[in-house]
Order: sequence, then structure tokens, then C-alpha cells
Amino acid sequence: MVTGLAAQGPAEGKRANIKLLSTLENLSDTLSLQFQKQKLNWPPQSVFLRSFKYEKQLELWVRNEGEEVFKLFKTYPICMQSGTLGPKRMEGDYQVPEGFYHINDFNSNSYFHLSLGLNYPNASDHILSDSLNPGSLIYIHGNCVSTGCISIRDLPIEEVFFIASRAKEQGQEFIPVHIFPVRYNNKKSLQYLNSLQSDSPALSGFHKGLRPAFDYFEQKKRPPLIMVNQKGEYLFY
Repeated sequence: MVTGLAAQGPAEGKRANIKLLSTLENLSDTLSLQFQKQKLNWPPQSVFLRSFKYEKQLELWVRNEGEEVFKLFKTYPICMQSGTLGPKRMEGDYQVPEGFYHINDFNSNSYFHLSLGLNYPNASDHILSDSLNPGSLIYIHGNCVSTGCISIRDLPIEEVFFIASRAKEQGQEFIPVHIFPVRYNNKKSLQYLNSLQSDSPALSGFHKGLRPAFDYFEQKKRPPLIMVNQKGEYLFY
């Protein structure tokens, strides 16, 4: 699945990058005012992303320096999403992954406007997914198309990309991204999830294994420390 990759020639790509960098820099004043209204420091010191597949939402959380808890900055609608609820397990299944990831690539010259790469397959995916071809190149990007990626519109990806970039510049090397099938505290969403996996104990077990991280963050407003055991199961501390 080739997503988030540059598709321009050298000269064309250079011109696009110059224009894009100018656009992103112009966001600085707008975003700093939005941060100020929410009592968040600009530039951001620490950010965290959560995505919910059934609700088609991407949340961006921010934590001020010296504080323990994150505050929700904005929720962006996901405009295109392929596959269904459930984890990604192989190349070409068109599934958006579920689980716990981090941003490992900032692609400002993406065919899909802008791209933030995720470290799929992670340690759990390497154990539970197809051993020969689990898939790769999963991104959060713009342009409202998806073959396994999280796609939001162009202005939202500009904001998310710029905020994440500034956090990285401030020293945040690890920007976590948690992807859940549903909001576990939403009754309607949880009912749908349960009906979908009623005849699949493996899928039900996987989704139950994700919930502790959701509950932990809902209670403490900070992500837990996450490890993976030899079975590919997530452990939370």
C-alpha cells in the first residue's frame, strides 16, 4: 500500500514545498491565538493523537510544559476511511490499523497533501499479522482518500502536521497515536462493536485488550506506558 509518498518531480516538488512551507508558517499566528484561548502554550511542548474508527474522528491533545495532564485542543472529522472495525493484518486488506503507534515520518512532499507516518507494523503487529507481508506505509494524511490510512481534509492536516512538527522541534521525539475501533464509553458505539464481533472471540478479545488504554486516558488524561508480551498482547502500566 503506497500512501503518503511524493509524486512530483524535483523542480515541481521544490516549488510545492516552498508554497506549502509558506502556508504552514501562516498558520502560526492563527494557531497561537487558538492555543491562547484554551490556555495552552504555543509552541506546543507535547501532543498526543487519538482516532476512533466508528465515530470517524481524530483528536489532537496538548500538554503544557510542567503539567501532567493533556487537554483536548480539537477534534477533526475523518473524511474517508477504508475497511471495517478490526486490526490490520496483511498487505492489501485495506484495513486501518488498531492499536498503539507513534509518528515516525513527517512528509511535507506527499501526494496526499501532507502525511504523518505511523510505525505500523508495531511490535504487536509483527507477532499477530501476516509474517511475510503485514503491510506498511500507513499515514495520517489529507486529500480525503484512503486505502488503509486515516484521511482528513487538507486544512485539518495542515494544522495537525504543523502542530506535531512544532512539538518535535521543541524536543518531543515520541508522539503517540492511539487508534481505537470505537469510543468505549459511548453506549451506541459499544453495542455496534459487540454485535459485529459476536461470532468472533478472537476479535472480541483483541478489542477488549485495547480498552484499558482508553479507560486509563479517560481517567488520568495522560497515555499509559504500553508494552507487548510474547503473544502480541498489550500490557499497560
